[in-house]
Amino acid sequence: MATLSDLARMHTGLGAASRAHLRRLVGSWGPLADLSFSDLVLCAPVSIEGSGEMVILGQIRPTTAQTLFVDDLVGVVSPTVDVPGLGPAMTTGKTTSTETVLDPGAQQVRVLSIPVHHEGRMIAAVVSYRRIRESHAPSALEEAYEAVFVRLVQMLNNGTFPFPFEGAITEETPRVGDGTLILDRDSRVDFSSPNAVSALHRIGYKGRIVGRKIEDLGFDGDVVASAYRLKVPVIEEIQRSEAVTILARILPLIEMDQVTGAIVLVRDVSGLRRRDRLLVSRDTTIREIHHRVKNNLQTVSSLLRLQGRRLESGEAKAAIEESVRRIGAIAVVHQMLAVSGGDQVVFREVVEPIMNTVRSTLVSNEVPLSFRIIGEGPTLSASQASSLAVVVTELLQNAVEHGFPPGFGGGSITVELVTGPSELVVRVHDDGVGVGPGFDVDAQSGLGLTIIRSLVTGELQGELSIDPARGSQRGTVAQVLVRLDDEAE
Repeated sequence: MATLSDLARMHTGLGAASRAHLRRLVGSWGPLADLSFSDLVLCAPVSIEGSGEMVILGQIRPTTAQTLFVDDLVGVVSPTVDVPGLGPAMTTGKTTSTETVLDPGAQQVRVLSIPVHHEGRMIAAVVSYRRIRESHAPSALEEAYEAVFVRLVQMLNNGTFPFPFEGAITEETPRVGDGTLILDRDSRVDFSSPNAVSALHRIGYKGRIVGRKIEDLGFDGDVVASAYRLKVPVIEEIQRSEAVTILARILPLIEMDQVTGAIVLVRDVSGLRRRDRLLVSRDTTIREIHHRVKNNLQTVSSLLRLQGRRLESGEAKAAIEESVRRIGAIAVVHQMLAVSGGDQVVFREVVEPIMNTVRSTLVSNEVPLSFRIIGEGPTLSASQASSLAVVVTELLQNAVEHGFPPGFGGGSITVELVTGPSELVVRVHDDGVGVGPGFDVDAQSGLGLTIIRSLVTGELQGELSIDPARGSQRGTVAQVLVRLDDEAE
């Protein structure tokens, strides 16, 4: 889906600074929609002079009223006659209001077209669509919201809204419907919505609200003063206990370069914070489990090494060392999971320590070998990464032991990771002596290849091939193709 910047670049002549201004507007215009009980669209004229067409760069629905638009209008390029109200503000440079019938449903709506200025010139328009309800006397809440909306429109007209600096707006950032306090220039409460009253009750304040200073209600006076002094929004989180947390977004209202008040949007985020604590606890538990599994595997490896030192048979010692490397490959995966805290690992980060282990334990000075990795590889689930780690360990071990016999003179081993849309190909290429022309991997009965075949075809549901290198290359190419899990990236 095209972003606002993409659409503006494709259809308008707006520069980078103007596009950034519109991105800030769309990132923080929730209060405009909520306070006016309106659907908002952001439009700009297309760059083809005289065409009279507009491109819709943004759209938002109110949380305080039912939307008038079912469809997503972002990206629509339309003559102004097709979408009522898009043209007047761009033509006159002034806020204009009209009433019209909006299809579908023949809704009678009031359309407000508001010019958006940046660096002294008009670059776009915000168009507000609000349903007209006959014989409806506005409530005190509607009147209070409408008055603040008018003040924000004035700020939009003179370029002081959106604010040049504001933190990221997230899903948990309060909206008007969550609870609203309206403050005067002295930070006293002029109006409090019912949801704001409930939020304040949650943090222990149950007295009279209107007429009180905001710091008397449990807010940090220094935080509110910063919003007034710096003329920028601030976020405050008020926690009364582990069970109660209120999030507040304070937006200063500016007129003639002076702060004349503020709106404070409050939201009870107690449930979200409990969830966050549970996730942190779960994350810590998962990390600890993987850490303990890794330590247990290392303990098993140490016990096997002790056992191996007591053996006299060279074949038995070699078998013990192979088992230690296989266990070590699985331990690497759990080490990565203990660090990340999730259930996925980047496979290249698993291959690197495995390669180092094989180099340090199997490569001799008589047959020097170089190792390298090509490709980044995908993010794999823990189960896939563990099985594939053992497979790569076995393939590297086979490459060292069978590709470079004593006296061969050295060479190189390359692990290549090729990630497709739904599959991963792992190639281990050595430039050693190579396999014979009649080599059949399925006919081999060695323990290493038996383990590889079992994991690739069974656990990983993949495909295995081992062939002589092609063309001018020498050596052997072992290839494993694995279908990626749905959650792999």
